[in-house]
Amino acid sequence: MKDYIPGAQHSAIAKNLSIVVSLLAALSFSVSSSAQSGSAAGAASADANPKLEYCDEPLGTVGLDEDQQSTWWRSYYGRYPSLGSTVPVLRLMIQQSNCFVVVERGRSLNNVMAERRLEESGELRSGSNFKRGQMVSADFTMSPSIQFSQNTGGLGAAVGGFIKKQSPLLGGVVGKLKRKQAATTLLLIDNRSSVQVAASVGQAKRYNFGVGLAGFNRSAAGALGGYTQTPEGKIIVAAFADSFNNMVKALRNYKTQEIEGGLGKGGKLKVGN
Repeated sequence: MKDYIPGAQHSAIAKNLSIVVSLLAALSFSVSSSAQSGSAAGAASADANPKLEYCDEPLGTVGLDEDQQSTWWRSYYGRYPSLGSTVPVLRLMIQQSNCFVVVERGRSLNNVMAERRLEESGELRSGSNFKRGQMVSADFTMSPSIQFSQNTGGLGAAVGGFIKKQSPLLGGVVGKLKRKQAATTLLLIDNRSSVQVAASVGQAKRYNFGVGLAGFNRSAAGALGGYTQTPEGKIIVAAFADSFNNMVKALRNYKTQEIEGGLGKGGKLKVGN
């Protein structure tokens, strides 16, 4: 039978497979440990990612602006339409960190304004307490973008070549190991001056087996199963967490950029008449 694997060969495959799984475990789990989870309520949070940077007090209020007309968004949504907007997970991440107070500047702002129009029309009950001057301004706007998210080769070929010398079957499988990776950028803009306050880049990657398992029995397939499920969403979230952590670290050492004569007054790069 073509798919039959003798006991000795199966033992060798199992041994080599164990080595490969051990090598890949840290790479795979490093991404999942950076995934976003839990909840936030005010300054409190539950089950937050322990690797997320935390601030003792907020640095200001922030609104999220995801430009869905941009090239990066069209590329991202074209590849992963089921993932949807990046804003919800970023809002959770920001609130759990306590580094900013998040204000609504997306579609839900339409509902906020609708309630105020109902109040002005006299349709709301007395005592509803909707008044002018209650809304909180956004000190900053944070804009996300994704540079790339793809499968590439690399480690698979090297490891596959090594393993193939001892087990051609397993070597062929490992040779198809792929690397999922994503890079993300966050920009922080001061809304009063329009000055860019901070910018950061984050990255995440993970290796997985993207192959069929017809050549293995059920026990061998089960050993590989955890590495065949690597949702792109977890990679992207991990990259954004890295971006956000890098931004918070930079903001802790923030220094105002000063220009002689003041910002927006011509600068030091003069031009001719």
